[in-house]
Amino acid sequence: MLAETCTAGTTDSMTERDPRWARIVARDPSADGAFWYSVATTGVYCRPSCPSRTAKAAHVRLHDTQADARAAGFRPCLRCRPDDAPRAVRNAAIVAAACRTIDQAEDLPSLDDLAGAAGLSPAYFHRMFKAETGLTPRDYAVARRGARLRRGLADAPTVTAAIFDAGYGSSSRFYDAAENLLGMTPSAYRNGGAGQTLRFAIGQCSLGALLVASSDRGVCAITLGDDPEALVRDLQDRFPKANLTGGDAAYDALVARVVGFVEAPRLGLDLPLDIRGTAFQHRVWTALRAIPPGRTATYAQIARQIGAPGAVRAVAGACAANALAVAIPCHRVVRTDGSLSGYRWGVARKRALIAREASA
Repeated sequence: MLAETCTAGTTDSMTERDPRWARIVARDPSADGAFWYSVATTGVYCRPSCPSRTAKAAHVRLHDTQADARAAGFRPCLRCRPDDAPRAVRNAAIVAAACRTIDQAEDLPSLDDLAGAAGLSPAYFHRMFKAETGLTPRDYAVARRGARLRRGLADAPTVTAAIFDAGYGSSSRFYDAAENLLGMTPSAYRNGGAGQTLRFAIGQCSLGALLVASSDRGVCAITLGDDPEALVRDLQDRFPKANLTGGDAAYDALVARVVGFVEAPRLGLDLPLDIRGTAFQHRVWTALRAIPPGRTATYAQIARQIGAPGAVRAVAGACAANALAVAIPCHRVVRTDGSLSGYRWGVARKRALIAREASA
C-alpha cells in the first residue's frame, strides 16, 4: 500500500506520522529493502539510508516497492542507487570474494591487489574487510594458513611438507610463530601432543567438578562439569599423545587458588595462562578479560569493541572455543536482549556465575 503525503506546507503530514519516517531521518541501513521513499522536489526515489540531505516530510512519499515509486514517475537516486543490492549485501559479497582469493592464493595477495580487484581504495577496503570478518586481510590470511597447517600436520608425510603446503614461504618464518600458533612444537602437534607434559588435577567447587591443567607455559585448561572422569577424557581427547601427570601437593594448591577464584571472581587470578587460539580468538578473549566482575556485555558490543561490528557470529564462536572457564570470562557475554545463550559448561552455570558476581 502506498502512503501519500498531505499537501505541501502541512505541518503534521501523513509521512511524519508514519513510523518509517523516523528511520529515514536516522538513515537506518537496516530498513533498506523494506521500503523506499520519493522526493517530489527532486523527482527521485531513495533507500532509507540515503546519505543525501533529508527532505522535508511534506515533499516525501513512502513506497512499499520500487515499482510503486517508478509508477509514480520517480527515477532512482544516483547517490544511494536504490535499485542495487543494499550496501551490507554488496560489502559482504566483496569480502567473500576477497576471502576466496586469499584462500586460493599460494602467496598472500597485497592489500593494493585485493582492493583493486574490488574497485575500492586500499584504506576503505581494509576497513570494510575488518568490519565484516573481525580481522585485517593479513590476519585473515595468517589464520587460514594456520588452519591449513593444522590439517596438514595430520596428513602430510613430513612437518616440512605441511609447512610449505600451508603456504609458508620458508620454515624459518613459520617456526618464529609456531609456539603461539600451535601451543607446542609442530612435531608435538603432529603427534597429538607427544613429548609434551601436562599436569592436571580435579577439584570441587559450588558449580561441580573442576579440572585444571597446565603446560610449561601456564594454565592451558579450566573446565567445569558434573563428571570428573568426563573432564579427564576431554583433556585426553585434546592431547591424545601428551604425557598427562597428576598434580602434586604444590599443584593442588594451584587448583585451590582456581577454585577460590571461581567462588569469588573479584579476588582475581594471578596465574600465567597458556592461551591457544587464532588471532581473532585472542582479540575476543582479550576483550572478555576486560569485562569487570558483576558486569556483562553483548556479543554485538564485543564485536564493536574489537573493531569488527559485522562479526557477531564469529565472536560467539570464539566464546564457544574458550577452554579457560572463568579465567577468560565468556560467561559475561549475553544476547542483545539480555538473555543467556549457550555456554560450553551449561547455561545453568553461566546464570549462577553472573548472579554470584552481580550480588558480590
